Amino acid sequence: MRRPKTREPSARSRQVEAGASDGEGGGDTEMAQQDTAPGPALSRKIKPPKECFLIQPKETNEDTAKTRKRKKKKITVILAKSEPKPGTPEDLQQLMKDYYSSSRSVIELEELTLPDSCFLKANDLTHSLSSYLKEVCPKWVKLRKNHSEKKSVLMLIICGSAIRALELIRSMTAFKGDSKVMKLFAKHIKVQEQVKLLEKRVVHLGVGTPGRIKELIKQGGLHLNPLKFLIFDWNWRDQKLRRMMDIPEIRKEVFELLEMGILSLCKTESLKLGLF
Repeated sequence: MRRPKTREPSARSRQVEAGASDGEGGGDTEMAQQDTAPGPALSRKIKPPKECFLIQPKETNEDTAKTRKRKKKKITVILAKSEPKPGTPEDLQQLMKDYYSSSRSVIELEELTLPDSCFLKANDLTHSLSSYLKEVCPKWVKLRKNHSEKKSVLMLIICGSAIRALELIRSMTAFKGDSKVMKLFAKHIKVQEQVKLLEKRVVHLGVGTPGRIKELIKQGGLHLNPLKFLIFDWNWRDQKLRRMMDIPEIRKEVFELLEMGILSLCKTESLKLGLF
């Protein structure tokens, strides 16, 4: 069989292909030259440094709960969980030293120290007011009968408020018997009215606040020389679990009252102090 003859490209077509290939190669070389040609240097602008601000993370509920736990417990919370302890004469002595330490010398502080013999037995938190007074004042009936001096009382019971004074008066019914009791506080009662009442009749028991008792002594309506017993409502606590001596205003008035002749009577042992 005969094989088909392959046509060879003509000379003209060879020249056209050669020109095309030369054109393509020339374009590549031109592009390479343009790429490698050095261009003008770009001027870089130096930017000023930026200020950095630290953003604090927002507090979550867990963080606030942790900070709340770290806070100090209030005194009311501590006292509510702790067992009550009865007051002692040493507590009163220490309070006096702490109160006068900034204004008195060492010698003056020693002079304020009261003898142990001037203190009655302290309440051990098992007594009512009547049972406590019967224990520390067994000869009360005899004292009451012999007392005839006006503008004075045989026993003073000092508390922190008028409401508490009324409670104490109601709770001492079994002890007082026929004794004359007088309210010595400022609520709804003027000083002059109390002075007139003390001048008119014999009073055996006075129950009130230190501020009003101090004012009656200043105005001459109450004399301290016949006084035999001074009882502090020491262990009772109010709604905030504060004792009478825990309140700065009352503590100040109590110490001012003690300096109005009570301390000197205690040192002569003619006056006894009790902590109920």
